[in-house]
Amino acid sequence: MSSRQSKLAPTHVFVNRMLRSIAFSSVLIFFTLAVGIFGYHYLAGLDWIDALLNASMILGGMGPIDPLNSNVAKIFASFYALFCGLVLVGATGLVLSPILHRMLHRFRIDEEDLS
Repeated sequence: MSSRQSKLAPTHVFVNRMLRSIAFSSVLIFFTLAVGIFGYHYLAGLDWIDALLNASMILGGMGPIDPLNSNVAKIFASFYALFCGLVLVGATGLVLSPILHRMLHRFRIDEEDLS
């Protein structure tokens, strides 16, 4: 039986897919946050809590809090901000993909219905 003819997956399968995608997205986001925390701490010389705040604000799309004094810190912040934008798009796609897949599978149009 082809995937077009298969039935909609049971709810527990869908929930498991959602939990897996949320877990993978969470790991990706926490890894990205850790990169930012270490970068701001070691390259910008910020205290741990300030590094956490700055990394969280960049990852959330809000912008930096503390001014950066060295060129290395500014370059890191530039690349980290670009990287965070890509991570945000990727994590959103990971979380939404099981939902969109289920919607498309549920509302598919069979070729027999068109003729």
